[in-house]
Amino acid sequence: MTVVTDAERQERLMTPTPPDPIDYKLIGLAEDGGIGDLLAGLDQKQGRVRLQALISEWLRMENLVVLTGSGTSVSAGGKTMANLETAVFDTIEAMADLPASIAPILKARRLNVQLADLLGEPIGFEVWLSFVANALAIAENAIGPFGAVAWPSTPAPTKDDLKWFVDRLRIAIFAECALSLPDSALATTADKIAPQLAFLSKLVARDSNLGRTHLFTLNYDTLFEQALELLGVQYFDGFTGRAAARFDPSVYGLDIYYPGEVAEGRVRRFDKFLHFYKLHGSIHWFEQGLEMRARHPDLAPYRAYASMTAGQKAAALVPLAQNARSVGILPTANKFAQTLAMPYAHLFRSFQVRLGIPQTFLLVLGYGFGDDHVSRIIENALMNPSLIMLVVEPNPNSPVIARILRYKDLGKRAFVLCPTEAGFALEPFARATFDDFARTVMPDVQWLDDFLRLRRFEKQIALSATPAATPNDADG
Repeated sequence: MTVVTDAERQERLMTPTPPDPIDYKLIGLAEDGGIGDLLAGLDQKQGRVRLQALISEWLRMENLVVLTGSGTSVSAGGKTMANLETAVFDTIEAMADLPASIAPILKARRLNVQLADLLGEPIGFEVWLSFVANALAIAENAIGPFGAVAWPSTPAPTKDDLKWFVDRLRIAIFAECALSLPDSALATTADKIAPQLAFLSKLVARDSNLGRTHLFTLNYDTLFEQALELLGVQYFDGFTGRAAARFDPSVYGLDIYYPGEVAEGRVRRFDKFLHFYKLHGSIHWFEQGLEMRARHPDLAPYRAYASMTAGQKAAALVPLAQNARSVGILPTANKFAQTLAMPYAHLFRSFQVRLGIPQTFLLVLGYGFGDDHVSRIIENALMNPSLIMLVVEPNPNSPVIARILRYKDLGKRAFVLCPTEAGFALEPFARATFDDFARTVMPDVQWLDDFLRLRRFEKQIALSATPAATPNDADG
């Protein structure tokens, strides 16, 4: 038993408790010239101040480019590639008309993924989808040099079986990506508001005299569009028109201005505006003849779909798809070839051009560098001597970090924000996620505070306008 004297107890009370270290690491070029943590040795307050000061400085660069991937949709029900594969397979296997030749193909793929530790890393879902899509292309091409594909399983799928399979894969992936912002998206406090709203409001708050923000996304969902409209932010997404919007890349060369106090007064730039690019298409795009059109679908049926069991999804999927005319680049290894056609060719060219402009800040969120055709553009852009890249990664052990660190000579301009190992062990995937970055890491802006204050005021008005029940009403 340890005895503590009064003197020791008094000394302990007088000794200040050391502040907690910051829970983040900002990996980049350190002062000694090597790669290290720029926040090392700082406590929570000091580290937060330095981190937000750096981000604020980068956000004030002339050319701001943002790239987002599937990680930015997870909190709204979106899925990573591995979870998407599982959900799609569960739905297809539960379908009553599943062809006998397709079941063993799915089973073999699942087994290959499960035995990854023994058999080595399996091919990715994208590559696997490519094999299936290519097999259908061979089966449907009567004049091609190949007439059939040798399948290890029996019975071998027929052309109709493959067509059924590819179609079900397409619509199942589409249904899983038809996401809606939650009902609580317009919460009246900063820690409850949807991360898309917090992120976009802070993104467009930068000085309007700087270049416009260019937001690129690899996601099919329309979460960002929904958030932009809730915030009243104007944006150009490459389409013109309202009833049946038509893709017209010339809109990316336009901007929004408004006059001063009188019609002929000084013309000023509209503050809340950005350019928006969907590199892989969207759930609201569809082909009409030779044109790409856009029309936002009713997402209510898909909100119900998201909460269904696999069996319920299997029964509801085809009826849902009958009203969905959307098209996008499905997650296959053929994406690079598809991006050579319009409108994708223009979108990817825009991404490449924006990254080559002087004084560029590239912010990467929710992207695991799994798309070779996208990652190649980023790596080539790092040759731009005035480009700074910040990758936000919620896993301190992610191979993404090792990949960024391999840019040895470019380390001065490539940074990774991630949680510390201790913080990650205590709360996995709680820091440096898209939600955390949007709500707490990005510097606060007055515009968001004003927006939240307005929401609280509107809510109070709505509550006060609701007639209170009276005894007569109760007697009805």
